[in-house]
Amino acid sequence: MNSSIKATLVIAATLTLPALAGHSGVSFDHKDWEVVCDNTLTCRAAGYSAEEEASGSVLITRKAGPDTSVTVDVVLAEMEADDSTQQAKLTLWIDGKSQGDVTAEDSDTWRLSDEQARNLIAAVKGSSKVEFKGGAKPFVLSGEGASAVLLKFDDVQGRVGTPGALSKKGDKAESTVTPAVAAPVIQAVSVEGGEDRALTEAEARALTPRLLAAVSKENACDRLSTPAEPVIEGDNDITLTPLDSKHALISTLCWRGAYNEGYGYWVIDKALKGNPQFITNSASDYGDGVISLGQRGRGIGDCWASAEWVWDGETFRKSSEATTGMCRYIRAGGTWDLPEFVTEVKAAK
Repeated sequence: MNSSIKATLVIAATLTLPALAGHSGVSFDHKDWEVVCDNTLTCRAAGYSAEEEASGSVLITRKAGPDTSVTVDVVLAEMEADDSTQQAKLTLWIDGKSQGDVTAEDSDTWRLSDEQARNLIAAVKGSSKVEFKGGAKPFVLSGEGASAVLLKFDDVQGRVGTPGALSKKGDKAESTVTPAVAAPVIQAVSVEGGEDRALTEAEARALTPRLLAAVSKENACDRLSTPAEPVIEGDNDITLTPLDSKHALISTLCWRGAYNEGYGYWVIDKALKGNPQFITNSASDYGDGVISLGQRGRGIGDCWASAEWVWDGETFRKSSEATTGMCRYIRAGGTWDLPEFVTEVKAAK
């Protein structure tokens, strides 16, 4: 299993999953800020309250290309909030001066105006105090790490030295900004389905060496190479799921931790004669042509990693990869959606 998931799944770091050809995203974090840019060069920077006082988070989002707009969203910590209390108003304050009320959006998210966004970004790069009032307790946004993260944000998008840069502005023409990259297109293909079955002992013995040969050291399947005593019946089974007249999907439990487990998946011919193609060792589920991953960063579930692979008739292609940001006790299920890899999936015909 890859180290980023096995060693408590450090959400702020890039997941070491099998990469698709081409750019697969950039992530960088420093102190109380992080930035994740996906393969289209859309970047999202999240800033948090100080770690010892979880009160909220902001998200700065910008698509790639010249003259693109910047949005800033806000969420307040809800892990210990009273669900019966309706948040009526939220006001932005910078250095003790009100910047006006923030507009409420869906899902208990708030959206800053363009002027408020500019003022907040300028403030966090310096020593100004940025505060949101109106919640159960004030949300003081940390500026620690903001300058480094915003510089990385601009660097990935080719904005450093341009008038529209978030960090280091300059007089370089806006037309020099790196254009957006088109998302890869995946044509999904329907699976024919069929009943899963466990491989026989003879089939498993014959196939296991080839399954292990298909994985790298970084993506090992420990329970396949060194079977453990089953925790529940079927733990050590290798399962075959039909995909179509030629292909089958092989799966088995690869590892189990305190609050996560990862299944390995391989594509092989239905006769089990060829060399299996490794997909991942950390998946959580499979259904209807989609392999999915959902791993929590720590037991309380305030940060998660996710990914999906879609069947295209020959293999499972990675269609998405994301995290929910730092483990900061802001929201159950994670604070934000920070994609690192996106695609356009066309529905099966």
